[in-house]
Amino acid sequence: MPDFVEIAAPGSDASAHSPSAPEQRKPRADGGGVQSVDRALSLLELLAQSGGGTSLTDLSARAGLNISTCHHLLATLLKAGYVAQVPGRRTYALGARVLHLGQAFMRQVDLPRRAQPVLDRLNEATGEAVQLAVLQGDQVVTVAKSEARQAVRVDAGVIGTAEPPHATATGKAMLAWLPDDQVRRILDVNGLKSFTPNTITDRAALIEDMRHVRRNGFAIDREEFQQGVVCIGAAVRDHSGAVIGSLSVSAPAFRAGEEHLALIRHAVGEAARELSAEFGATAMPANENPRDPADS
Repeated sequence: MPDFVEIAAPGSDASAHSPSAPEQRKPRADGGGVQSVDRALSLLELLAQSGGGTSLTDLSARAGLNISTCHHLLATLLKAGYVAQVPGRRTYALGARVLHLGQAFMRQVDLPRRAQPVLDRLNEATGEAVQLAVLQGDQVVTVAKSEARQAVRVDAGVIGTAEPPHATATGKAMLAWLPDDQVRRILDVNGLKSFTPNTITDRAALIEDMRHVRRNGFAIDREEFQQGVVCIGAAVRDHSGAVIGSLSVSAPAFRAGEEHLALIRHAVGEAARELSAEFGATAMPANENPRDPADS
């Protein structure tokens, strides 16, 4: 959670580690885990190693499964899109859904590294604490930051910390653009807990606030998560227009006059567009008011 400190000190992020190539997983022999899931994952890894189409007979033999069990598992994976049948041949290959997972993984790994220069420039332009957050499941998690340059400042927080989506600028900047069912699920899971007298705890009021986010292109947290802290955030998108994260600037309320907030709004918008362009986004989508998820 962001906090006030008296002396600015540079943040120390944990070093990024490049994952090494995974070893081939082996089905558990001790009965641990869910056997069908374990077998399905083994089939996916065998298909990945094959480099092309593989027959049912070959897969069942290599996986140590009978043909019937192997066929049922492949049918489930095929329905979900993780496996595909090679046209004109009775063989199986990895499906497009695997590529989707791979791209999502690369975004998670690559986003903080590619964002850090943008965050540092945003920090230099505003002098305030800067955060980058992503949705991990139903949680808003800080994945990169840049500490404020002021003697009295807002601490940029701890990387890996989950924060409430409804009470933070980073959270609302993402929520405003998500599909209704996803917004509903996130609000159901996290609730609308009150952190300060300014926290929005009414769902209808939050939906109205998200309409403003979509109309204005940025979200604002007016001491909703922590008293004395004002934060402005904007969504980051990829080449498909999907929201992959959000960045924000946090300032002490006593410094958040209209002139300084106007500077922050402009700088945050520019930084969000710059980082989105890094991931192939071409333009911000047209404004459009979200429906109330409770009414769907």
